Amino acid sequence: MRGSLAGMVLALAGLGQTAWADTAAAPQTGAAIPPRIPTADFAARAEMADLKLSPDGTHIVARAMVAGAEKVVVFDLEGKDKPFVLAETKDIDTNWYRWAGNSMILIGLGKTVPWEGDEAYATRLIAYDLTTHKSKLIGQTDEGLMGDDVLWVDPEGKHILLSYQKSIYDYPSVSNIELTTNKSTQVVSAHDDIWDWSADDDGVVRYGFGHTDNHHWIALYRKTATDRFQTIAKGHDDKDTSADFDVIRIVTGSDDGFIFDTDEKTGLKAIFKFNFATHKRGDLVFEAPANDIEGAYTTTDGKAMDSAWYTDSLPRVHWWDKDMAAFQADLDKAVNTGHPEGERMAWIKSESRNHAIRVVWVGAANDPGSYYIYQDATGKMERLARVYARLHPEQLARPAYVHYTARDGLSIPAYLTLPVGRAPKHLPLIIMPHGGPFDVRDAGGYDDDVQFLANRGYAVLQPEYRGSGSYGTAYRDKGKGQWGRAMQDDIDDGMDWLVKQGIADPARTCLVGISYGGYAAMWGATRNPERYRCAVSLAGVSDIARQVKYSNHFDDDRKSRDDWQQTVQGDKTFDLKTVSPLYTVDRLKVPVLVLHGEKDQRVLPKQSRLYVDALKAAGKTYEYVSIPDDGHGYTTTAAAQIWYDKLDAFLAKYNPAD
Repeated sequence: MRGSLAGMVLALAGLGQTAWADTAAAPQTGAAIPPRIPTADFAARAEMADLKLSPDGTHIVARAMVAGAEKVVVFDLEGKDKPFVLAETKDIDTNWYRWAGNSMILIGLGKTVPWEGDEAYATRLIAYDLTTHKSKLIGQTDEGLMGDDVLWVDPEGKHILLSYQKSIYDYPSVSNIELTTNKSTQVVSAHDDIWDWSADDDGVVRYGFGHTDNHHWIALYRKTATDRFQTIAKGHDDKDTSADFDVIRIVTGSDDGFIFDTDEKTGLKAIFKFNFATHKRGDLVFEAPANDIEGAYTTTDGKAMDSAWYTDSLPRVHWWDKDMAAFQADLDKAVNTGHPEGERMAWIKSESRNHAIRVVWVGAANDPGSYYIYQDATGKMERLARVYARLHPEQLARPAYVHYTARDGLSIPAYLTLPVGRAPKHLPLIIMPHGGPFDVRDAGGYDDDVQFLANRGYAVLQPEYRGSGSYGTAYRDKGKGQWGRAMQDDIDDGMDWLVKQGIADPARTCLVGISYGGYAAMWGATRNPERYRCAVSLAGVSDIARQVKYSNHFDDDRKSRDDWQQTVQGDKTFDLKTVSPLYTVDRLKVPVLVLHGEKDQRVLPKQSRLYVDALKAAGKTYEYVSIPDDGHGYTTTAAAQIWYDKLDAFLAKYNPAD
């Protein structure tokens, strides 16, 4: 590692263990009111994000800002080559990427395409070869919608297993594909009703699962590559939920493995052992105290668990390996030296195959943080990049993790951020519902929009309304059929709680949100105009039924589509138009700001255009901004600048903080 990676060095050796604590803190009223941070400082996108280290620890692939736009960039950590941008295709989403060996990068792409008289979202896989600096499509050009389901990657990066539909009329089969030549050999043929395949670490497809047209599920299994698949279990979708789990790992040469499944006693997603031959769940391996497990890794041989992570008030990690647990404890103590205990966080984002080199992020709720390279040989970290170089933690606010009671008695978690230097009394309030809405939540970390609004003098409430992710099955189920109904009540009840506490001024409250949060802003202002002075929606949903239909094109599995429809709608007789802003503009009495990226492929721009047309026809007060060359939310510096400038001006006009 060359010295060109200049930056702060943190010595880690010999430090003791410390526990993480919530970021909940007393209001920062003792500090002076910070200066007004320019919108350009918030609009500057993350310099680097989503860093992934090559197996040999010599290169990093990451999302990085290049000329004001986010690109996928490869960095040579040994300084032999200059950073270079991977091949791009205009108007196509880069959904994910990962290493295949030391010289190949797999990239999952997505794009909205015409589909059966409407539109749908199709995914494809490309491989980028660092030795030739060329990319190629992996698979076929005429596949069905799903084309990036990678089941297994050869550690040396020579082969992968790819599950895909050979045409729109086929169930997915699995092929072994040689990455350098794209030569494909089918290893598992398509089976009726099977949509999901799982492989072990030797690259043997072992398990298949799917749903039939008569509301039943079916599971197939085999132990070796020479065995025939056998139907080992069946069940009715509504009567037998024993197959509602996610595979973590199938152990090579064994019938055993690990799964994510719901603990019936607690309703939380946890890690269990599982025997695939008998299709029976085994012992509980790990469960968080009060939240779902969000992800996990096994050891290299797959025989034991390595790590698991979850979020309560903050993200947490659990290590099985004693050395890694000690390393994490040392990291925690090192980064919190000179700070209140547990205020700062350190996360291992990626590591080399031999664990000698690691990428570590260090930051806090009021600090977007920095990425470091840690080398085991020296026991030190060198800063690679700051996430946002223009923002300074001492000028930013620290959120508190709070709970309030909804009108039906349900306890609602939330994050409350108070502006620095201002007394927590009769503050102007912005309520920011998160996107999703289901199985998604805020995590208490750094948030651009929250910090921008707090800097402008607003209290900001982020309610984790019913249906939000990580709080268990019961909490999620309370959101079923409550889109625009009880979920919206939870948002309103958060406002009432803050008003009752004397923190918020009921006459100065606005709703601001993105995606589903944009919907909740538009609908909240429409449903209860007496509560809110204004609403701001970026990439929001105005027609729920239209969005459900479009979203269902993302999933080939009928059961999943039916579940999504029921989760959103609830009673099949319920008319979603009655809770859609597009069809209720006559009830709107307050100004709305509507923004949408022209290249959005998650919530199509038509959702906002139709809404704005209706607002115009009804003579309502609104502002509309179509953001050129941007997708879902805001990804470029130019798009973020538009967002913050328009938001700043709109709130100053209709809900001024001072």
